[in-house]
Amino acid sequence: MRVARAVLRELVLELKRHFETGTGGTGARRILLLTLEAEDLEGWSECVAAETPGYSYETTDTAWQVLTRWLLPDLPGREVDDARQLHAAPWLRGHPMARAAVEMAAWDLEAKRRNLPLRDLLGGAGEAVPVGVAIGIQKTDDALFRRIEQCLADGYRKIKVKIKPGRDVNMLRAVRERFPDAPLMADANSSYALPEDLELLATMDEFDLMMIEQPLSHEDLLDHAALQRSIATPVCLDESVRSVGDARLALHLGSGRIVNVKPGRVGGLASAVAIHDACRAAGWPVWCGGMLETGIGRAHNVALATLPGFVLPGDISNSGRYWKEDIVVPEFAMTDGLMPVPEGAGIGVAPRRNRIEALTTRMRVFES
Repeated sequence: MRVARAVLRELVLELKRHFETGTGGTGARRILLLTLEAEDLEGWSECVAAETPGYSYETTDTAWQVLTRWLLPDLPGREVDDARQLHAAPWLRGHPMARAAVEMAAWDLEAKRRNLPLRDLLGGAGEAVPVGVAIGIQKTDDALFRRIEQCLADGYRKIKVKIKPGRDVNMLRAVRERFPDAPLMADANSSYALPEDLELLATMDEFDLMMIEQPLSHEDLLDHAALQRSIATPVCLDESVRSVGDARLALHLGSGRIVNVKPGRVGGLASAVAIHDACRAAGWPVWCGGMLETGIGRAHNVALATLPGFVLPGDISNSGRYWKEDIVVPEFAMTDGLMPVPEGAGIGVAPRRNRIEALTTRMRVFES
């Protein structure tokens, strides 16, 4: 399969409401979309890098630079028989989010060439995946209660509450008292440290949480292992796992019991599958997180979540939860806490070209 053309676009999409985590908040997303063209087919992907370096050192602007200067110029004209061939880029250190955009577009392209759903090409199975939801930090407990009530009524099977110092133990205690049976977890986005916060984090054992996600530094695995030995609540790693090598080290150290696998964070689908396989072999459950993606990124996540190790509900919410209007058809909508897996070839949803073009703020085209 010869890649004939690559098109990189940036567009701005307003969120329905401000979304806040322990590292900051946003009311809009600057989104990078990549299209690879070959044999009259198109493969689509989305770079998950955010506007600021709060979650990762990669940002929308660094990813644009890496893609336009180093990854895309020499891509048109290349023969690619396997999407994994676009994953390695051994000469480029770091920048897994930028690299993932190229690799994931190649997966979509290859699946379409074979006339297979992306799920099938990845080795997944099933017509739907269980769905959870992430709720950003709210100003008051009452506001948080209203959001949780609505999410439970909507059928979400996991409620992830963002926490940070000052909005943590007392808030979680109030939530658990109000919702004693809710499938609840907390996401700290690296907001705490050892040893000073050990007692506070240990207090969370009383709330019967499914897990506490990424409580310590984004680069740490050693202190996470010490924390997991000290608390009963399962620790879930997110930012600390950026490759299968990180996952293997986390498994060796016992740095948690669960991993949140985001393909856009770990360098693409091949890396995500390798992390899934390593965790499954070790008996660690995994789930698929979200990065406020549009329907294009969401479609990749849904396909990945059909692999057998993804036994916990992922952050794969309805399109309408974040966007007044998504950029794909059909939009993603769950039923009874389950998200249908698109059955069409590739990612199984169609980009809305007119809407994408209207929202595009810059574009680069690379041709052979």
